[in-house]
Amino acid sequence: MRVVMISKALIVSTYRRKAVAIAQAADIELTVIVPPYWREGTNRIALEPSEASGYRLLQTPMAMNGSYHTHYYPRMARILADIRPDLVHIDEEPYNLATYLAIRAARHIGARTLFFTWQNLNRRYPPPFCWLERYVHQHADGAIAGNHAAQSVLSSKGYDGPIPVIPQFGVDTDVFRPCPRLTDGDRPFTIGFAGRLVEEKGLFVLLEALQALGGEWQMRFLGDGPLGPALRARAEALGLARHCSWHSRIPSQEMPAALADLDTVVLPSLTRHNWMEQFGRVLIEAMSCGTPVVGSDSGEIPHVIDSAGLVVPEGDPSALAQALARLRANPALRAELGQLGRSRVLAQYTQERIASETVAFYRQIATSS
Repeated sequence: MRVVMISKALIVSTYRRKAVAIAQAADIELTVIVPPYWREGTNRIALEPSEASGYRLLQTPMAMNGSYHTHYYPRMARILADIRPDLVHIDEEPYNLATYLAIRAARHIGARTLFFTWQNLNRRYPPPFCWLERYVHQHADGAIAGNHAAQSVLSSKGYDGPIPVIPQFGVDTDVFRPCPRLTDGDRPFTIGFAGRLVEEKGLFVLLEALQALGGEWQMRFLGDGPLGPALRARAEALGLARHCSWHSRIPSQEMPAALADLDTVVLPSLTRHNWMEQFGRVLIEAMSCGTPVVGSDSGEIPHVIDSAGLVVPEGDPSALAQALARLRANPALRAELGQLGRSRVLAQYTQERIASETVAFYRQIATSS
């Protein structure tokens, strides 16, 4: 089966481990199509070099680069006509222009198609995006939902094709693995948050929980974002500044060791009218490192953690403080949850597992009537 995967996310070399795993299937001949770069605000993220083991990596120019909903590939129709794939996997939302154009081009050559969605809120889009979405829903042979709510949203919008829940990417468990602590000696209970410092991640709730926690602890904020100055000021006002450290620039290659060095990782996300936690990738990275996790019940977090960590009601600083106090007081529980988390990732969230589920869906789409 000739498969084309179109994905701007695959400019990141570590994510292409998924492509390597997909290409290992004996019946799959895979071509991955990426832009030469992606513009994220003022940053230009270039295609990271790596060996394309077992698959073909093809660069093609992108128009409207940096625009999530209106970017597209001017040469895509010609490329698909040359490759003549049996299946085209568009790694984009159904209301994006790139998805619409790729599905039109694929249908012209008789290829099956599928798209990907993270969208876990039932949002209505203005023209022309609602028109693009309607066309994609009418003509795509399948869809992959990155979370359970996205699956429900897609069904509620009338899409009647198959919709398995498969996260977009797994975690490299050889990179994110348990390892010795970076900090030696007797230290306080060490909590970490890794990600963007934005309001919807529940970081003011976290500070309230830390104030209620009392006793000895330290908090590491690994990341940067627009909430940073206000968050520091709030920590100062609550008398927490001496407990908190701020690490705005953590190189990606240092993040596994940074997560493994923590006693727990917390993700206290808050649902908003226009956002709900879609996955919480830092959770599976921390779990893979054997670090126990605490998350709110926003969006996909409870499904990701399952019974391999602690889940608390979102927006409840008292419940969050109690969960942190429980972990601080019980090293055996931390060790148990660390082992359960690592086991859950190995069973559910490796790149190989994600690739295997994706290939199984390819075969289902290819043989469906």
